[in-house]
Amino acid sequence: MDDSTLEQLEAALHATPENIALLTVLLGGYLQRGEYARALQWLPEDPPLFAGGEPARELAAALCLGAGEPTRAMRWATGDSPALGMLRAKALADLERMEEGLAEYLAVLERSPGLEDVALHRRLSACAEDYSSASGRPRLRVISNDDTDKLEARRLLEPPQTRLTFADVGGLHELKKTIHKKIILPYQKPGLFQRFRKRVGGGILLYGPPGCGKTMLARATAGECNARFFNVAISDVLDMYIGEAERKLHALFEQARANAPAVLFFDEVEALGGKRSNTREATSSKLVSQFLAEMDGFSQANHGVLILAATNVPWSVDAAFRRPGRFDRVLFVPPPDSAARESLLKLLVVGRPCEANIDFAFLAKNTSGFSGADLKELVETGVDEAIEETIAAGIEQPLADRHLKGALKEVRPTTLEWLTTARNYARYANEGGQYDDVLAFLERHEKNR
Repeated sequence: MDDSTLEQLEAALHATPENIALLTVLLGGYLQRGEYARALQWLPEDPPLFAGGEPARELAAALCLGAGEPTRAMRWATGDSPALGMLRAKALADLERMEEGLAEYLAVLERSPGLEDVALHRRLSACAEDYSSASGRPRLRVISNDDTDKLEARRLLEPPQTRLTFADVGGLHELKKTIHKKIILPYQKPGLFQRFRKRVGGGILLYGPPGCGKTMLARATAGECNARFFNVAISDVLDMYIGEAERKLHALFEQARANAPAVLFFDEVEALGGKRSNTREATSSKLVSQFLAEMDGFSQANHGVLILAATNVPWSVDAAFRRPGRFDRVLFVPPPDSAARESLLKLLVVGRPCEANIDFAFLAKNTSGFSGADLKELVETGVDEAIEETIAAGIEQPLADRHLKGALKEVRPTTLEWLTTARNYARYANEGGQYDDVLAFLERHEKNR
């Protein structure tokens, strides 16, 4: 609104001060131009006696907030509309009444999810807490400026290890049984296994297509064993200086031995234990040798330490790791079958607003070859559609069967390339039957297609 139009409206309102429609237009012009203080002269001192409707009160409250008068804004922001509720939440935030403001904000979102304001939510949820430190050091003041409380701020400083169990892993029932029999029982009944001079620990190599749950299965195994879980990143070991990588690897194993029972998990293990015949660098060969010595060296006592590793390319891992006493158990983690996919899909929608008539059986039947990560992407794509409908409609639209079936047209399985490569190794480089599980899976997969 330009200056001339604004001045004409002001002159007209001077002549007819009781014209509420004209006042509403003028207030909208002030709000558009950001002239908050100029607008306040037209607002009556007693909002309850004001004859205007909710649109006029919304404009008045917004102008008061812009002018830095939250108390006056609270008097104007009376009414049942979600917009007025959001203005009350903003005024309460300006008045430092965060708990009341947060309650008001959440009540508005229940009615109108499309009005979500992330910045306001973070402001209303902000909390600060002091943490004492060691003597001689300053106290640490942490401000958590998000939708968390003080306990969440403490968690960010001192993250606990989230315990996963097999109940958190969808599908893979046969694999879980194998792991329970060969890995978990020795931790649960150590006396019996010691009587038979069966050691607790050892090494297990998980391999399969990416996104099929190898990392989650490793964490769940540690949770079932009630063992401490050490997730070793490649950056924790590799170093630019000669000898440092070997020293770091030794320190990691020493830490696990000191905290037994413990699980050491190496993801993408081929980066640390790749075939020595494929590298010309002596440093890489030395790291592989150090790794082998830590797993089953003459001077090492790994009782109570389980070494888990995962790889997408088992044919790139040095053959010496497969010797009994090292990775003597090699387990194939396949893409989930139909029953597992249905179970995973049901797990993935837990906690989300969704309709009760979703046809999970149909979705599972039409997602052959999908990994767990692919199924998650399928659900996320469907959720995106539900969110778009919610914003457009102004009221919450739950995740529906049509959203997920529509997502089937967009999401494609990512395991097919891996399975093609694995088929070649299983047929032409299957020394000792190490890829028999892959062949069996491929046969079942082709029959069920």
